[in-house]
Amino acid sequence: MDRRPERVGRAWLARTVLLGLVILAAACADNYPQTTLNPRSDITRLIDQLFRTTFWWAVVVFVLVEGALVYALWRFRAKPNDPEPVQTHGNTTLEIIWTAIPAVILVLIAIPTVKTIFKTSLPAPNPAVEVDVIGHQWYWEFRYPKLGVVTANELVVPQKKMIGLRMWSADVLHSFWSPQLAAKRDVFPIFSQTKLKKVNPLWFTADTVGDYTGQCAELCGIQHGRMGLRVIVLNDADFDKWVAAERVGSPLVEGGKVPAAVDSVWKADSIMTKGATTFLTGGCISCHAMVGTPLAGAMTLRGPNLSHVGGRTTIGANMYENTPTNLAQWLRDPQGMKKGSHMILPRPLTEDEIATLVAYLRAHK
Repeated sequence: MDRRPERVGRAWLARTVLLGLVILAAACADNYPQTTLNPRSDITRLIDQLFRTTFWWAVVVFVLVEGALVYALWRFRAKPNDPEPVQTHGNTTLEIIWTAIPAVILVLIAIPTVKTIFKTSLPAPNPAVEVDVIGHQWYWEFRYPKLGVVTANELVVPQKKMIGLRMWSADVLHSFWSPQLAAKRDVFPIFSQTKLKKVNPLWFTADTVGDYTGQCAELCGIQHGRMGLRVIVLNDADFDKWVAAERVGSPLVEGGKVPAAVDSVWKADSIMTKGATTFLTGGCISCHAMVGTPLAGAMTLRGPNLSHVGGRTTIGANMYENTPTNLAQWLRDPQGMKKGSHMILPRPLTEDEIATLVAYLRAHK
């Protein structure tokens, strides 16, 4: 007797079970950077509690239903020479029971669900820090109107203080999502010509200092999967230092003007002078605001504000580490680094211009 098909079947079963165990282990890892199972803020903890409540109710239903099914299959299985079973049509008592029990369970799930939905959908109550979040293809812009700060792709917030977000889009529908800190929230375009405005609120209070990743969670174009973000949580002292540094040349502070003392130091640096010239003549200024340039105070340019790009940990919306090598390659071939990016070079930059521009950009921290 040929047992090869049986051996092949067992091998496939073993592989399937092993693959399932690997997937289960990966799904249960609470140190995965974008896990929802390790909440680090008040709002994600509310959502996690709701998820776990719903999950355990689902476990109860599964055990009861599958248990009844297995019992019936075993207890009333057919045996040789069994007579035809009695045919019964309907049972009012059973029908009431199996209708009432799911209805009660649904009510018990619906009550905390509705409460959580309403609570998490409200604007932030008395936020300590307010941030306007604007989604672009394909990066995130963060404006702190009361602090005078504008940055991109890295949302910096203080620990244990309420953060209030007001979110909209500059082009198409996006969705802001930082799994450990902030609930997924759609970011709608604002159509100024029709006066239609949809500004979505979101709030959270981060528990722990750290660096948390996030992602656009709504298909928005060719680079949707690479429209990442970071939420950096600092203690109060470090956050105050960050704000003070970011306010220098911010478009929200005196139209982007640089303090005279800082400006004189920059102009005395030959690298800064050459880099500024390349920035102005190489086409960068047409899409990016930059401290110390004529468009430092612009708020509606096509690309992200670069006034403090040297202090950011990543470039390309959390795609690449912010290193001289990666920044140079981005300036050399942005479409090769991120296909579909709106960054189009009006002319190729020379290697000397790229080197000077990299030094200039990384000096702005």
